[in-house]
Amino acid sequence: MNRALIVPVFLALLVTACASKTGYRVAAVECPTPASHSSEYLIGPGDSLNIVVWRNAELSTQVPVRPDGRISTPLVDDMQASGKTPSQLGADMEEVLGEYLRTPEVSVIVTGQGAANQIQVIGEVNNPQSLSYRDGLKLLDVLVAVGGLTDFAAGNRANLVRQMQDGQAECRVRLKDLVSGDMSNNIAVFPGDVLVIPETRF
Repeated sequence: MNRALIVPVFLALLVTACASKTGYRVAAVECPTPASHSSEYLIGPGDSLNIVVWRNAELSTQVPVRPDGRISTPLVDDMQASGKTPSQLGADMEEVLGEYLRTPEVSVIVTGQGAANQIQVIGEVNNPQSLSYRDGLKLLDVLVAVGGLTDFAAGNRANLVRQMQDGQAECRVRLKDLVSGDMSNNIAVFPGDVLVIPETRF
């Protein structure tokens, strides 16, 4: 064998042997979890709420959460809703309505999500859109919902932009590897995340 080929061949065999013994794979993606994240849904600006006051249809209504995070309903004016779970908001409304009703029972149902509680997907996917958040949502779920990557997507150069208390965090995610079966890239997504998939460079 040509001596000039010995070293490259040896290195290639060494890498192959190490991969077979260790099951070599790309390290899992690390992206910080928002400190404020809760497993329960938190109401945010732009959400649409169905407020049901039991046995008081005249007090029941559909309202949007205003940009300042507040809502107004019959007998309950200018109440903070953003940052509360539906059950917490219902309890707070019951406290106010208790001044007018004997035993008020309030149910709060989120019928639509604002941008603060959505996942936005832009760039080279077949159906760019904003998706409603649900607990346990992961990147692969998001990719399926938007119809997968286009033929021109640079999937391994995708970025996940995450809103944090002290600003934004940007994480590189390898979507092409993910759809090829590398589940180490199947990380959780959170309300307010923006997934950006660039076009490949020719």
